[in-house]
Amino acid sequence: MTRTFLKASLAASLAASALLALAAPSAQAADAICYNCPPEWADWASMLSAIETELGLEVPHDNKNSGQTLTQLLAERGNPVADVAYYGVTTGIKAGAEGVVEPYMPTGFDEIPEGLKDPEGRWFTIHQGTLGLFVNVDALGGAPVPACFEDLLKPEYNGMVGYLDPSSAFVGYAGAVAVNRAFGGDLSNFDPAIDYFGRLAENDPIVPKQTSYARVVSGEIPILFDYDFNAYRAKYTEEGNFEFVLPCEGSVVVPYVMSLVAGAPNVENGKRILDFILSDEGQAIWTNAYLRPARPIELPEDVAARFLPASEYERATPVDYAEMERVQAAFGERYLAEVR
Repeated sequence: MTRTFLKASLAASLAASALLALAAPSAQAADAICYNCPPEWADWASMLSAIETELGLEVPHDNKNSGQTLTQLLAERGNPVADVAYYGVTTGIKAGAEGVVEPYMPTGFDEIPEGLKDPEGRWFTIHQGTLGLFVNVDALGGAPVPACFEDLLKPEYNGMVGYLDPSSAFVGYAGAVAVNRAFGGDLSNFDPAIDYFGRLAENDPIVPKQTSYARVVSGEIPILFDYDFNAYRAKYTEEGNFEFVLPCEGSVVVPYVMSLVAGAPNVENGKRILDFILSDEGQAIWTNAYLRPARPIELPEDVAARFLPASEYERATPVDYAEMERVQAAFGERYLAEVR
């Protein structure tokens, strides 16, 4: 009995060790870990490649979304795995409040406008996007390119509209905030958004939890609530016919932010990465991916020419991001209870 038990225990121990080794090979081999740095989102692939070339640091791809990133940081609070984290601004504010990130002011921090950074450096904007509609024109089956949020409720777009789950993914929540304002709501009243998504549910929408750039490019999701930079990337780099629509009702500008993880295992490498991302060279990489930089760097002429006219962008405005974060959980609960 004892020998059998010892054999079983040894086998279980070896199996557990093997699973752990398989679970985190990239963490062991990497020079730094960035949570939520997916190669298909915001051209993180080019940024991570530049970090490896310029800094000599290997940072593996990571396909979490903002909510999953915060959940992981909280779970690992006592034994951090990541060194830096990237997420929507409201999640960054929450991470700062939870104490899972620590203050750090990279070179260039002072040039980030007020309101787009934590004064102590717990989170700071690295680039901004404008929420709108990423459209695969060839996948519309002859339907016109929609011009407004209201258009998406028409029967001709049945089964064609996608949006990321707003109770989990930040871009989904940003879309909800944009829709809510478009139909007369504000951050104290999400009734218009709940009503809109309830009506949209009758049109059989697609609601993924993860970044869905490839699914739009393939035509699986013809219309996606998404940012301008993803739509422009498809328009100018993919085969096919893609457009970015800034809805006629207006929309929101949303910053994406980064933080240094509290107790990061490779803290100095994490700081070097954040410094590079805010450097002139790093910020220029974002503009090549059709992102508006956090620091006041002029867009290259050829890139600026590929954006919608400035007059269109006048319909996209900022919000109180701290308040947006404060009411995010309550909206998510309402969405799950009343729409999903």
